Amino acid sequence: MSVNTTMLAIVLVLMVSMIAAPFLFVFYLWRKDRHQREHSVLRNFPILGKVRYILEKVGPEMRQYLFLNDNEAKPFSRNDYEAAVISGKYKSRIIGFGSERDFERGGFYLQNVLYPTNRNELRIDNSETVTTHLYQVEEDNLFTRKERIVEREVGPYLLTEEDSIVIGKQTCREPFHVRGLVGQSAMSFGSLGENAITALSIGLGRAKGTWMNTGEGGLSDHHLKGGVDLICQIGPALFGVRTEDGAFSETAFKAKSEIPQVRAFELKLAQGAKTRGGHIDGAKVTEEIARIRNVKVGVTIDSPNRFSEFKTDRELLGFIERLRDIGGKPVGIKLVIGRLADVEALVQEMASSGQHPDFITVDGGEGGTGATYQELADSVGLPLKAALPYVHQLLLQYGIRDRITLFASGKLVTADKIAVALALGADCINIARGLMFNVGCIQAQVCHTNRCPVGVATTDPKLQHALVVDEKSYRVTNYIISLREGLYNMTAAAGLDTPTKLSLEHVAYKYPDGRVKRGEQLFDGQAKDG
Repeated sequence: MSVNTTMLAIVLVLMVSMIAAPFLFVFYLWRKDRHQREHSVLRNFPILGKVRYILEKVGPEMRQYLFLNDNEAKPFSRNDYEAAVISGKYKSRIIGFGSERDFERGGFYLQNVLYPTNRNELRIDNSETVTTHLYQVEEDNLFTRKERIVEREVGPYLLTEEDSIVIGKQTCREPFHVRGLVGQSAMSFGSLGENAITALSIGLGRAKGTWMNTGEGGLSDHHLKGGVDLICQIGPALFGVRTEDGAFSETAFKAKSEIPQVRAFELKLAQGAKTRGGHIDGAKVTEEIARIRNVKVGVTIDSPNRFSEFKTDRELLGFIERLRDIGGKPVGIKLVIGRLADVEALVQEMASSGQHPDFITVDGGEGGTGATYQELADSVGLPLKAALPYVHQLLLQYGIRDRITLFASGKLVTADKIAVALALGADCINIARGLMFNVGCIQAQVCHTNRCPVGVATTDPKLQHALVVDEKSYRVTNYIISLREGLYNMTAAAGLDTPTKLSLEHVAYKYPDGRVKRGEQLFDGQAKDG
């Protein structure tokens, strides 16, 4: 057989194989699905049924990128997502051609004054600049996009010393001074990988004046890398401050309190979508995480939904006093507002006993960086804009508002949302998912599976490779500073000189039918200053 004949035969075999292979594959799928017993549609329509399941699988992505408008997607719209990402990448909040907000719906609005505050009248501390990296677009065409990273000196937009929030001023040996009103909400190492935690720590530390909440998973070396102030959260499982058998350890707690970066402690009574307690899949429990939490490697952890150390308001307040006495630093609680009578009973006990936490974190039921059951996420816990003013007014009513700092968290990813939360009673703002966006989160919604495609909510080293710590840390810095800058824009529009003065009198609520109520008319009691 000649060489040409051999080559021709090989080519024919390859062509036949290429033509036959798809038909053989389709036949294999048809035969396999025809005889399976799990899916009815596949038994009757193996091929069309398979197409249906493929479309169902990619449905979320198709809706997110092609079919939903800029304000429709849940839990965050495309506009919310892009606002967070663009401010982190470019430190810009500029839009063109007007807002895409649905002005027919009800919602809160800032009451701007006729004579706003001039920029030079705002009480901003930009005396020490921050060196950061921003992206600069050089070309943006249909098929080509070029941008480069440039170094910039930017103002941090901190509060002045006079306006700073002091947590535990009257109760602690070491009060916590806050110069920036926006920080990171609780996100545990283990739920997030080491690259994400490290990027957040470095980025927040660079931004100055902010804080990082460790989450209930315990304090790791990765939290400490950026030099940022830390609020060390303690959940019902007592990770990081427990004995081997799970009991509270004064020795371990005292050791944590002696770390200079740890500025406060937070007892997590409940959290947004996780009233059930925390959850971390066994695949995420590495040797390092097991060491930090004092648990077993590779075993799924479901934390209890309440502490065993206390079960009454008096016992809770006594435990807070005990921790404050041991550590000398502020101790607060994190809760989700549900049964209103329970919350009022707790505040009443604070007022009558003289014992109280140094801060309360009000987490809206719409929170949800962690995994939980659908029924709890959708129907347990009041959303933030209902819960926050209730707690604020309750503390005013019982005369203890000035003793307690209020933190608020719940989808506050832009400066205008932050301004409204401050006006509704918050002193400080916690953000989780906005910061996740800036370390790479694309809302894949697989946080609980350890298969995060961008290396954020995973401990898998291969997947974490996608997250470049240095680059993402600058986005975190830019995002926080951009939020603080935007907050001062809102402050000026309200005719104020510092955002700490925002109160109910500076917001109004517009109903869908066009009726408007001023903030003071919406809730009983007075504005933040009483």
